[in-house]
Amino acid sequence: MSMSDPVSDYLTRLRNAIKAEKKSVDVPYSNFKAAISEILKKSSFIEDYKVIESEDKFKHLSIKLRYNDGESVILGLKRISKPGIRKYVSNEDLPRVRNGMGIAIVSTSKGLMTDKEARNLKVGGEVVCEVW
Repeated sequence: MSMSDPVSDYLTRLRNAIKAEKKSVDVPYSNFKAAISEILKKSSFIEDYKVIESEDKFKHLSIKLRYNDGESVILGLKRISKPGIRKYVSNEDLPRVRNGMGIAIVSTSKGLMTDKEARNLKVGGEVVCEVW
C-alpha cells in the first residue's frame, strides 16, 4: 500500500495515540519524520524518540509522548502544506502559532526548523505543520 502523505500519517498517529492516552507510539521511519521528532523533542512536546530496526530491515521511530498531570503537552497538531496545495512563506510572513505558545515547523533551505529559528535566520520556506 502506497502512502500519498507520510507526514499527515505521522501527525495522525501522534494525534490518535494522544487521544488514546498511550505512553508511546511507533511510526514508520524516514529522515524527515526523524527531523520533525527532533524538533518536537527540543521544543519539549515529546519526551524522547529512538530509531528501532526490526528483523525485516525496516526501521521505525518509537516516540515517547509527554504528559503533564495526565494531560498531554500536545494540545493540537495541524498539517498546513499538503501534497496538493503547498504553502510557502517568506521570513516576514512566517506564522505565529497561538500567539507564540505553539510552533510551526518550516522546511527551509537550511533544513527543518521552527518558525522562531527561521525568523531569527531570516529564511522562509514551506510550512509543514503547526503544533500547540
